[in-house]
Amino acid sequence: MPITEADIDKIAQLAHLEITDEERRALTPQIASIVAYVEQLNELDTSAVEPAIGGLTPAGERTETTRDDTPRPSLGQQLALAEAPDPAAGHFRVPKVL
Repeated sequence: MPITEADIDKIAQLAHLEITDEERRALTPQIASIVAYVEQLNELDTSAVEPAIGGLTPAGERTETTRDDTPRPSLGQQLALAEAPDPAAGHFRVPKVL
């Protein structure tokens, strides 16, 4: 399925981007080549590749970063805010982001 300028408009709309006609004409072949490259990956035979669910560590092996998932007491509000640069009313105060 070829990528059209209408597809680019839809992508721009979903990404909340305003693009010009010139940008749309430039992006159409670029995105089409990206999609064609990804479609090439679908042609690869991956039947002999074992899935790597949960990371790259082989099944049964533990790493130094693996720990048991056991409940532990939380840090607590006072201790968490003890090192905050500007706590306010039991919360972290942060600068406004507009």
